[in-house]
Amino acid sequence: MDWHQLWKITSTPDNIPIVAMLFLVPFFMWLGLKQARRNDELIGELEADPQLAKTHHRKVEPWRPGWARELHVWPYLVRVEFLAAVIVTVILFVWSITLDAPLEEPANPNLTMNPSKAPWYFLGLQEMLVYFDPWIAGVVMPSLIMVGLMVFPYVDSNPLGNGYYTLKQRKFSLGMFGIGWITWILLIFCGRYILGPGWIWFWPGQTWDHNAVVFDKNRDLHELLGITSAPLKFIFGMIVVGLFFALCALLLHKLMTWNDFEKKLLQRTSLLQYMTFQFFAITVLFALPAKLILRLAFNIKYVWVTPWFNI
Repeated sequence: MDWHQLWKITSTPDNIPIVAMLFLVPFFMWLGLKQARRNDELIGELEADPQLAKTHHRKVEPWRPGWARELHVWPYLVRVEFLAAVIVTVILFVWSITLDAPLEEPANPNLTMNPSKAPWYFLGLQEMLVYFDPWIAGVVMPSLIMVGLMVFPYVDSNPLGNGYYTLKQRKFSLGMFGIGWITWILLIFCGRYILGPGWIWFWPGQTWDHNAVVFDKNRDLHELLGITSAPLKFIFGMIVVGLFFALCALLLHKLMTWNDFEKKLLQRTSLLQYMTFQFFAITVLFALPAKLILRLAFNIKYVWVTPWFNI
């Protein structure tokens, strides 16, 4: 995509949220990390001075005599939430009045858009369709992502870091979240700005050419070893996927025991919590990026080929 095409796509009404996120996401990340750093400094001071920990009010701001120790939800919190709702409503009204909805002409079976892309918030799912079977990308993976997001709070055995920002006490959790978050952002970015006509990869600055043809040949992993027998393909793929899960499980276990603090958390974790986290973390956080890398870097389409499904 050249710079003129970049501006044309970025300035369309349905892509305004992406432009807003370019500024809002870094700002709130900076704000959260700033508060986490201040909290970590306070945690370090209280850990070094047990007597101070007994009397300190546990806030990074200095204690002021006029402060109330407890605040009621009404009217303090409700007032702030009401003002925030009014401001957001006004912004949405102005937005809807000044920018037209991205509606197009009725669908024409004789004229198909190239590329035809989903709205930005569905681009991650559409991007997965390139690398997985439709039923896996459209049903299995989204279901695993949603169920995993619901399950993770229940398998988290770390009692610290609830109600305040911290990096020191939540390194492992933040690392796992960062892997999934960055992967999803990259899927949206690549789907919107990198993949052009014919779903061909165009680097930034390259003009989207509708006549471009790429002669890449996608191959299955077993073809690289000359395996042609259906039973052998099934067994080979199962072994590769099993080894991948085993290596990722060992890596996660190593991360869970890399210091004394993480070892204590692991001791608080039940076997069911441990196995549930391992399954969802490997399937969503590790397998998805690994499959993308195999396809983009080595043109490997499937790792495990069976008569019923392909992975």
